Order: sequence, then C-alpha cells, then structure tokens
Amino acid sequence: MIETLNGMFETVNYKQSTTLKLYDNVQYEDYPMHWHPAIEFVMPTDNGYTIRLSNTEIQLREKDICILCPGCIHSIIAPETGRRIIFQANTTDLRYMREVEVLLSFMAPFMIITPEDFPNIHEKLARLLVEIRDEYMESQAFSEVSIYSKLLEMFALIGINYSEAKKSKADYDLTVKDEYATKFMDICDYISTHCTEDLKLDEIAALSGFSKYYFERLFKQFTGTSFYKYVNQKRISKAQELLMEPGHSVTDVALSCGFMSISSFIRMFKLQKGCTPTEFKSMYWIYESSGENNDD
Repeated sequence: MIETLNGMFETVNYKQSTTLKLYDNVQYEDYPMHWHPAIEFVMPTDNGYTIRLSNTEIQLREKDICILCPGCIHSIIAPETGRRIIFQANTTDLRYMREVEVLLSFMAPFMIITPEDFPNIHEKLARLLVEIRDEYMESQAFSEVSIYSKLLEMFALIGINYSEAKKSKADYDLTVKDEYATKFMDICDYISTHCTEDLKLDEIAALSGFSKYYFERLFKQFTGTSFYKYVNQKRISKAQELLMEPGHSVTDVALSCGFMSISSFIRMFKLQKGCTPTEFKSMYWIYESSGENNDD
C-alpha cells in the first residue's frame, strides 16, 4: 500500500532506524501514478501484477521481477487475488560506488527480469528477494546490513550479466574486451561529471582514443543506448536533483543542465519522467512541506 502520497510523490515510510521498506502484499488495491526516490523491486509470488508507465504496460507473471529505478513514474493494477513482494531501498549512499551509479543508469527507468531473458541469474535474484523478505519480517540484529549485502549481490549479478551479454554481442577482439569495458566505464564517469557541459561526440570519442564511428558503435554496445541519449539521461537526472532544491527556477535548471532552450528541456524531461519540470517541482515541494515520517 502507499502510506503517504502527496500529488504524485510517495513518501517512503522506511522501517524505523533503517532505509528499507518491504510489503508482503496481498491487497486488492490499485495504486495511481506516483514516483519516489527509492529503488523498487516488485515480484509476484502468487498470480500476476500489472505495472503501467507513461507509455508502457508491463504484465508480470509469478516470479517475474520488475525493477523501478528512483524517479520512475508508474502506477500498479492489482488482480482480485494474489501475493507479491514489494521492496524499496534508499540507494543514495550506494551510488558513490562507480559501478552502482553506472548500472542504475543502464537500468533506468526500469528493468524486467524474466527466466527467458535472464536465464543465468533470474532464479538467483528471485531467491535473494525471498530471503530479503524473510529477513525483513524477522527483524533480527544486523538485518539491515544483511539485506543491503543481498541488494548489492543482486546489483553485481545484474551488472555482470549485462556486461557478459554485451561482450557476447560485441564484434571487437576477445583479448581486449575487459580493457574496453574499463575504458567505457571511465567514459560514463566522465559524462556523469561533465553532463551539464556542451559535450560533443567527436570530443568524447577523441578522449577514448577511438574514431567517432567506432566509438559510437562501441558506446551503444556497452550502454545499450546512443551517446546523446545517455548524455540527456544524465542531464535530466541532474535536473531532477536541482528541482528538489529550493530557489531554482525551471529556467535556471534548464540552463544549468546544459540545455540550449527551455522548450527542449521541457520536452526531454516529460519524455523521460512523464511530467513537466514544473509539475515535478510542484509535486516534490508539496511533499517537502508535509514533512517525512518513519514507521514504528
């Protein structure tokens, strides 16, 4: 259930003294369009579940896993009967690890884990979610540490699987795959740091030591998206952070995040977030003025 909803912003009422929330959910209840800063894992354990995004509807079967990245606007349609794990965690501190930050960029705004698409890791991820549920419900000493260790294990499994899948599809020499992966991880770091600047494909390709054509092809193989789309994803992520701070107008944020016009910023923000920057800012500050609570 959504315990605190202001507009479209869900306040995640974390379990006392933790930054974790989990529902072993059996309710026949639909949830309207909303978003939250926490990452969310949804896995039906009995019957299916329907998740709607701005232009996508996802039909989850039993043990399919949907990962909703922070800031992803979504709604949920429940069947009359069923059961599912809904697990939310604050990943702010984890994002200081370079590989976690890059992985969340790759997964955004959401990722679906099924046995067909992820045969090597699906069963392990499903088992880890069940273990997280059981530990959360038991509330033993150091359970938060144990749960976060399992969350990191899930990230590692997804990241390694993603990297291996990209390697198997790539057409470069097998002996330099690991070298290329490290180089493109560094490039993603550079883009994250400099995304508000006027980044040009030619210049970033030169930094990598590849030709423009080769860099563009390898970058898409590594990240699953084009160079400019990736840059815009990072800019919108930065814009979201600035909109949650007081004293920043939408115009200020657009110019601070590297957009050349307000209209292009609004168009890109709505494309990625499903709402305008003004709507997002209003939703957040309605939440902020209401205060944040924790469960007992």
